[in-house]
Amino acid sequence: MSWLEALILGIVQGLAEYLPISSSGHLEICRQILGVDLEGGVSLEFDVMLHVATVLSTIVVLWHEFWQLCVSFFTFRRDADFYYVCKILVSCIPIGIVGVCFKDYIEQFFDGNLTVVGICLCVTACLLAFAYFFRTSPLIKSKPGHPAYTPRPIGWFDAFVIGCSQAVAVLPGLSRSGTTIATGILIGDRREDVARFSFFMVIIPILGEALLDMKKIVAPSVDAVSQAASVGTVPMIVGFLAAFLVGCAACSWMLKLVKKGKLVWFAVYCLIVGLICIFY
Repeated sequence: MSWLEALILGIVQGLAEYLPISSSGHLEICRQILGVDLEGGVSLEFDVMLHVATVLSTIVVLWHEFWQLCVSFFTFRRDADFYYVCKILVSCIPIGIVGVCFKDYIEQFFDGNLTVVGICLCVTACLLAFAYFFRTSPLIKSKPGHPAYTPRPIGWFDAFVIGCSQAVAVLPGLSRSGTTIATGILIGDRREDVARFSFFMVIIPILGEALLDMKKIVAPSVDAVSQAASVGTVPMIVGFLAAFLVGCAACSWMLKLVKKGKLVWFAVYCLIVGLICIFY
């Protein structure tokens, strides 16, 4: 992999991680276009590295909230921030189960299968469109007391449901941010609350995945060493920095877009790209 290819993949990851267009799906599409052919283990490790970069961008953009959450949780203050972190932990239960029990099976989908990517992008488009029209329907808004009429803060059950949607969104092409935000909106949560919750809830799974892969880095096999050489140190650094810097901008942009409720245009984009992938 060249540094230019790593730069492009990093930019795509930084944008697609926060915009509801699926980072894993777009990374797979870019690999096909650029002709980047990495071994399965190396490809997954490179993806995890890019995801860690975007997790760090989340912490930077939402640093004030993140710091308050950490202080409250680790000092057991039992305030709203403490229970907010507990809800994030609850949301991580489904994806933790999927990661432990079905990790090897899921990785089979990350191997140049553009058909799966296209289908999942179309599903993402349908979910975003349904969430938009469901929440803006005059029929629903005319019913006082309905969750669509009076948005509520994220509850314990809401956190678990959103966590289930995150577990399903591990498939390439099914947007994690789009799925979780759309799910939260559909069950009646505030848009801005769902966006922040969605960005925070991914921190634990991504860092957990990175820690698991540290075993391969600390004690690599001969094959792993030869595979790692195909990536290179410079491309890894370039990709990391690109994903981090673009992620910071995309995170801030996405928070503003969610407040304005303008996610339906991403549904159109996902549908077009999804159909192209299927027919390609």
